[in-house]
Amino acid sequence: MIERFLTQTHFVSEADYNEHLHFKIPEDFNFAYDVMDAWAEEAPDKLALLWTSERGEEIRFTFADIKEQTDRTAAYFQQLGIGHDDKVMLILKRHYQWWLSMLALHKLGAVAIPATHMLTAHDIVYRNQRASIKAIVCAGDPYIVSQIQAAMPESPTVKTLISIGPEVPTGFHDWAAEWPQAPAFVRPGHVNTNDDTMLMYFTSGTSGEPKMVAHDFLYALGHLTTGVFWHALSADSLHLTVADTGWGKAVWGKMYGQWFAGAAVFVYDHEKFAAAKIMEQMAKYHVTSFCAPPTIYRFMIREDFSQFDLSALQYCTTAGEALEPAVYNEFFRLTGIRLMEGFGQTETTMTLGTFPWMTPKPGSMGKPNHQYDIRLLRPDGSPCEDGEKGEICIHVGDRKPLGLFKCYYRDEVLTRQAWHDGLYHTGDLAWRDEDGYYWFVGRADDVIKSSGYRIGPFEVESALMTHPAVVECAVTGVPDEIRGMVVKATVVLAPEWRDRAGEALTKELQAHVKHETAPYKYPRIIEYVDELPKTISGKIRRVEIRQKDSQK
Repeated sequence: MIERFLTQTHFVSEADYNEHLHFKIPEDFNFAYDVMDAWAEEAPDKLALLWTSERGEEIRFTFADIKEQTDRTAAYFQQLGIGHDDKVMLILKRHYQWWLSMLALHKLGAVAIPATHMLTAHDIVYRNQRASIKAIVCAGDPYIVSQIQAAMPESPTVKTLISIGPEVPTGFHDWAAEWPQAPAFVRPGHVNTNDDTMLMYFTSGTSGEPKMVAHDFLYALGHLTTGVFWHALSADSLHLTVADTGWGKAVWGKMYGQWFAGAAVFVYDHEKFAAAKIMEQMAKYHVTSFCAPPTIYRFMIREDFSQFDLSALQYCTTAGEALEPAVYNEFFRLTGIRLMEGFGQTETTMTLGTFPWMTPKPGSMGKPNHQYDIRLLRPDGSPCEDGEKGEICIHVGDRKPLGLFKCYYRDEVLTRQAWHDGLYHTGDLAWRDEDGYYWFVGRADDVIKSSGYRIGPFEVESALMTHPAVVECAVTGVPDEIRGMVVKATVVLAPEWRDRAGEALTKELQAHVKHETAPYKYPRIIEYVDELPKTISGKIRRVEIRQKDSQK
């Protein structure tokens, strides 16, 4: 499959990859037709999707099944008036109808807008109005349908509501009853150009209202490197990425890159995360490849690995937030598998990564993916030296890099703020070592300036995370008359340490940080909490901690 899109399909070294990674870009590329339907023709009986649930369900979809059922779904949507450039929000959790809907919308040239099931009515109104959403396809859970119903009076553009069940309230189409009766699918005469919008994500909003990130149809092709090279997948792989389908990480790890490789995607549909449950499924179904954010690995390493047969597991990756070296080291001790880190944003595919031909450095994001021209820049735009902190930027030449977003939809001002002078500014800070590996520092607006020092929150968080008492933490700056700002750590303790929260433990943690990193970075203030404020996609909202501190 990938030979259709690359001039060279196998790489043995960093130099080989950087010199010979060249894409063959088709006209009017459409992932659903050009990859999934092509697989259905070439390998119709091969497993494409293994969907399981905590309710004991199991469904195996071959590539032929995927084609037949996405054609039916596209016809169903056509019947309901959904077509080219229509905006359709998908609130489907981990139900298999998400995959059918995504590919069906691609086949129609419509715009898919995945969203998390945790949205409130206010969140849904905001999205409906900002994107002029025409239809919503949702899981028929009481909370989800009630929030959608509450949003409808302020959502004049929404014309169609579809519930996959079990609840199908008045005003919702019944997927289970209507979908099987859909007519034969007729492919539209013209589906899309490469520049048309295929997918939009509302970002997590860690520091403000969510932004609408618009991706063209080539975005899917940009993820070929994610699955084939970073995840190191093949047709023999069974891959599990832990991600809600409302997050951008879902298409990173549960769809595009994996199916370019011809791998089978494994899904475990569950309500509440528990590391042991995930590990049981990995053992039962012999998952060979696994990707999850560092938080998941932090919980996994606290489990008794002797209870799970993970012998089929061959390769593990992580992204979504920076990886603490302590987590890397413990997972390697338990499994013998090295975690291969990657970095990217909702606005991009993987921009930095640790590829199979590289030796990982625990805590490093890896090196630039040659798909992008990465620059590490000072505030004045000049290049950083090795060891110097700067902003990760993407140079944009005459042609937009494959996988980079089109714009922030309907927000020219915000787009220009992030994308100007031939550069896309990620807003993420890092430093580069003498071997070319990048090390995450933090968001530009999270960096703490104290007594002339610039301190990245992640540096302090990584040090704290090596102490057995700490399960999670967030580091922020607190205004100080003498130092300008001082470092504060908001800490979630492991259950067995919670009754020790107090001055003695605070001093112990402070001393620990001084030992693990430069002493000037230690947190002068430590606050113990039961949980950290997070976005609906699970990212820590340091801005909320700062706001609360400013009101004290």
